[in-house]
Amino acid sequence: MNDVMFERYRKGWGLKPDGVPRITESSYLMPVRFGAIPAMLKVAVSAEEIRGNGLMSWWNGKGAAPVLAYDRQAILLLRALNPISLSEMSRNDDDDRACQIICAVIDELHYPQAAVLPELMPLSQWFAGLAPAAKQHGGILIDALSVANQLLTTPQGEVVLHGDIHHENILDFGELGWRAIDPKGLIGERGFDYANVFCNPLGCEPSAEQFHQRLALISRYARLEPRRLLMWILAWCGLSASWFLEDGEDPKIPLAVARLAQAKLTQA
Repeated sequence: MNDVMFERYRKGWGLKPDGVPRITESSYLMPVRFGAIPAMLKVAVSAEEIRGNGLMSWWNGKGAAPVLAYDRQAILLLRALNPISLSEMSRNDDDDRACQIICAVIDELHYPQAAVLPELMPLSQWFAGLAPAAKQHGGILIDALSVANQLLTTPQGEVVLHGDIHHENILDFGELGWRAIDPKGLIGERGFDYANVFCNPLGCEPSAEQFHQRLALISRYARLEPRRLLMWILAWCGLSASWFLEDGEDPKIPLAVARLAQAKLTQA
């Protein structure tokens, strides 16, 4: 984002810079002060992030970070200052508590609202890249594609989805509790939103024991049938791996989790 655009929001919303900006391929993030309130300005530069901004506004603080201002391309969120991290919680042998928090947040995000739905992408469209990847790379991606097709043609419990739930996208807002950030704005079966949890915290490849423990925890906390959840894990890991491969990166962790899900499905 250029300085002219930032000036537009700084003046329009009365913001003061309060930290170092961060620029990604899809958005511009700037810590600011909104009066005395610590906030985060996010300006989207991709359709995906614009859709996510709309969903954050639609949630209006229900399970998600409170919105202070919104104008489609840009959104101003209350900034989380509590240093407690779900990633650290999981790494420090308290994965049970982390899973319980994640499931509680997802539950709140999925709760139906009367408000008119924002722009959302169907899961079938989100999974569009899996078929060409499976054709090119074969292996477990073929099984992931087959399972994804089964799930997408027999949806159960369709809801508004965050689309990218993981440990770093749920933050501690102190007295307000844990809230989600950075959604992708999808719609489809609710089980999808739990699958990415199994590939996180980032950089952590789970052992078979850890995977099975988390499967039992999340199935219970989320009230999901374990086999259906395993199918979503396999489908999601295939899609995630396809994106890694497309970017020329190593899909080691999603493929490892996919194999664990596949083995458990075969066993069942």
